[in-house]
Amino acid sequence: MFGLHGQEIIIIALIVLLLFGGKKIPELMKGLGKGVRSFRDGVKGIEEIDDDNKSDNTPTQTK
Repeated sequence: MFGLHGQEIIIIALIVLLLFGGKKIPELMKGLGKGVRSFRDGVKGIEEIDDDNKSDNTPTQTK
């Protein structure tokens, strides 16, 4: 995972625990999860719009 080994992940986790405290971490993870979910929903919406535009790509005549 990103070139990190077990010891480095443990050190990063300890630093996060020290910075945010034990009570703030679940709230932080919940907010992160909501952000990722909304990002995925946004990307999914863009892909659906793009697919709709590709299917409506019929040439129109101009006078």
